[in-house]
Amino acid sequence: MSNRELAKILIDQVPENKLFYVVSYLQGAVLPDEPNPNKPNEDTLAAMAEIQEMIDCGAGEHFTGSTQDFFAALLED
Repeated sequence: MSNRELAKILIDQVPENKLFYVVSYLQGAVLPDEPNPNKPNEDTLAAMAEIQEMIDCGAGEHFTGSTQDFFAALLED
């Protein structure tokens, strides 16, 4: 018996109140393998490593204040 045949048999045995979970899982399983949009790409990972190095070395500039003040300061430069 193939895995597909076994899955079909097991699905028939799943109670109706739990079938939602099986369907949700199966929908995820049939999606094509694409890059995870929630996983950082190489550029983001490099930027995160750069920031961590700045934190570790005490380099860079630390800003305290509101977001509005931060963006105003960025626009001044």
